[in-house]
Amino acid sequence: MGKAAAARKLASAAAYGGGGLSLLGASLYGVLRAEARLARKTIGQPREEPPPDATGWYGRGRPGPAIKVALLGDSSAAGYGVDRVQETPGALLASGIAEQAGRRVYLRSFAVVGARSSDLAAQLDRALPIEPDLAVVLIGANDVTHQVRPATSVGYLAEAVRRLREAGVAVLVGTCPDLGTVQPIPPPLKQVARTWSRRMAAAQTIAVLEGGGRTVSLGSILGPEFAAAPALLFGPDQFHPSAAGYRALASVLTPSAVAALGLGPDDEVAPEALRGEGVLPITAAAIRAVNAPGTELDGTEVGGRRLGVRGLWVELRRRRRQQSEGAAPDQSEESAAEPAGTEG
Repeated sequence: MGKAAAARKLASAAAYGGGGLSLLGASLYGVLRAEARLARKTIGQPREEPPPDATGWYGRGRPGPAIKVALLGDSSAAGYGVDRVQETPGALLASGIAEQAGRRVYLRSFAVVGARSSDLAAQLDRALPIEPDLAVVLIGANDVTHQVRPATSVGYLAEAVRRLREAGVAVLVGTCPDLGTVQPIPPPLKQVARTWSRRMAAAQTIAVLEGGGRTVSLGSILGPEFAAAPALLFGPDQFHPSAAGYRALASVLTPSAVAALGLGPDDEVAPEALRGEGVLPITAAAIRAVNAPGTELDGTEVGGRRLGVRGLWVELRRRRRQQSEGAAPDQSEESAAEPAGTEG
């Protein structure tokens, strides 16, 4: 199926509840193209200056050995749109991990504004030499906006997860956000964007879990508060998160990052049924996660087996969000006790 045909089919399913295109197909596709041009004009051209670099040391005075975190992905990982390093997701995440784990953290950001899943390989080439304990990956939105086939996009992500796991690195992936929440995108293009991004998120979830990583669904860009308060949680271009939005992002990622490192609190070792947590087959878990922002999924065992008749067993968690204040990275510690492999 060509891109035009796929767009028409998705638009019809989203706008008309799954009904056929009938005679409106061609005109509807024309409307979608016009709306896409208008949305891009509203969002505008990206800033020329890069986001503040969150690379550095966090948690001064906390004991070692330091936890090394590699941050990979696109503008949502890099912190596009904010002016202070303390407001970037990298700084917020590293500060939160240091606070929750009670350890020093060395974070290095390899994220690039505009990156797609195909760019992860180059980022990994730079990240693996620092021998990170954890890699946090935020990718997928640009694949959707550039109409990259989900199978192609997810293939690149799966390969990145494979390389990381073979190197002994824990992997946490924030899946593709729901682009239907972006204000400059009008309906029916909004419904198409929502459908595409949710399908991307579900496919990413399955690929990451099968590769041995864990995922957190970002959904409506990190929770219902984005849809309820877009003026507060989106930046000036109405597409990228604001400083408050990145705080919401970090609050979702931090508890799952700490859990991925095996340093979570004792009272969250087992799933809690009262919070809707439990064990499900992989496909059912992926669908539930896509529809519930903030849901964490990780592979598990049932009766000593990782696989059931319906595929991989998956533990579904809804961890308590952890708010933390971002700090600027401490560069003085970096020169005194820099981890092996961080040069260059």
